[in-house]
Amino acid sequence: MQEIHPFSKFIAILGRGKTKQRALTIEESREAMGMLLRGETEREQIGAFLMLLRLKEESPEEIAGFALAVKDQIKLPKDIPPEQLKADVDWSSYAGKRRQLPWYILSALLLARNGYKVFMHGTEWHTPGRVYTRECLNELGVPVSVNYQQVAENLAKNNFAYMPLEAISEPLKAMIGLKPILGLRSPVHSFARMINPLDAPVEMIGIFHRGFMDIHANAGILMNQPHLSVFRGEGGEAERRPGKTCEVWNVHGNDLSEERWPAILDEPRQAPDESMNIADLAAHWRGETSSQYASAAVIGTLAITIKTMGLVNTIEEAELRARQMWDDRDRSCLPAAA
Repeated sequence: MQEIHPFSKFIAILGRGKTKQRALTIEESREAMGMLLRGETEREQIGAFLMLLRLKEESPEEIAGFALAVKDQIKLPKDIPPEQLKADVDWSSYAGKRRQLPWYILSALLLARNGYKVFMHGTEWHTPGRVYTRECLNELGVPVSVNYQQVAENLAKNNFAYMPLEAISEPLKAMIGLKPILGLRSPVHSFARMINPLDAPVEMIGIFHRGFMDIHANAGILMNQPHLSVFRGEGGEAERRPGKTCEVWNVHGNDLSEERWPAILDEPRQAPDESMNIADLAAHWRGETSSQYASAAVIGTLAITIKTMGLVNTIEEAELRARQMWDDRDRSCLPAAA
């Protein structure tokens, strides 16, 4: 008689049917994802587990447990002083853009140019036809960090570091890579946003489906994240859509609140960018091109970030300060310049 695999209990919990299935507890989620990351499961179990979660939709406890399991396995090098691997803001980037350029990159780099350390992490090329953070940073001349020594060096030089997911967790990157095989995104796309490898006090999270805002916010509370903002961003990234009212869920300690940021532009729908020319990011920074939408996206995204950081108290103050930071930028050099 074949021995029952220890991971099968988690699949059974999720797949018992509508009347008997339930969500995993935070402890069960942490244990299950730990087994997946350590390679203690069969390939068939990976697909079954991820798709059962996708069908059920993840709970805050599951998102938190999965993210904590990843954090359990992140080992920062001991030969790098801890203060060199500190960031003020953790900025996740896992969706990719297909209708508009990733203007949030300029928001993050502008924040870095003003003295705040930003650590961005993400993945790319999981969905055809999208523009991803990594290729845009390459175009801007911003180095990509493939190890934590490079993270420390880039944070020290530019107050900004981007690390691809495979440099953080190869097993997690492999699971995201299953999308073309499974045909659907998996929960990995959701909880990877919350791994916050450097334990930055502020997290910026963009999602695509409105129903995930409360899930991520409550997961943040379960993970004791000091400050977090999650909102439905353009293309699923942490980028404000300037023509629409933006509902933001905020976490500060154990306090959960909602804010409604008014539209910046009068036009609610923006026509897709047909060219998606990533060179336009640098051109817009230098003032060589003019786009009301792009400037509003940069300023609006930055405004949410600085309010989440506690640098201002009101929406009006946040937008004013973000606009001043944008207007005062050094246009003579690319954002990557120290």
